[in-house]
Amino acid sequence: MVKNLYMKYYKYFFLLVIIGCASSKVVYDYDSQTDFSQYKTFNFFEDAGKGLNELDVKRVTYEITTALEAKGMQLTENPDMYINILAEERESLNRNTIGVGLGSGGRNVGFGISGGIPIESRKINQQLTIDFVESKDNQLIWQGIATSEIREKATPEQKKLHFQKVIGKVINNYPPK
Repeated sequence: MVKNLYMKYYKYFFLLVIIGCASSKVVYDYDSQTDFSQYKTFNFFEDAGKGLNELDVKRVTYEITTALEAKGMQLTENPDMYINILAEERESLNRNTIGVGLGSGGRNVGFGISGGIPIESRKINQQLTIDFVESKDNQLIWQGIATSEIREKATPEQKKLHFQKVIGKVINNYPPK
């Protein structure tokens, strides 16, 4: 009976660990009065990408363009909406880890606690904000914000994959359903 009780709590603990390890979190907001079906074309503000280096701006604009074109939209010089990109970065807090374990064998139940120090490189906590602004009246109509971590010394390929995943999650919520 005690074994079943411990195993029940162990399953909940494992579920919390899995949920807590999500790589990026995405939130979005939009003007509920907007008819998003009217927007067929887009382009980027000239200064889009504040907070990113020039190479990352290229990566992000490429991923947004690819995602929106897959939704049937078109990049043009005279668009229905403009896109602005803003990034804020700060060093992630050091994550010393503590593990808790529970197990049983036969009639014996065991409990253990262990600690560890992460040996991977430092990570940067990045908040990427993508604004869709109507070109006629310069009003914000949709906004997606992704918060994620990226290694400080990520390779160009790792950065490409990171932005591909993050932008995919953000643009998945456009147009609102």
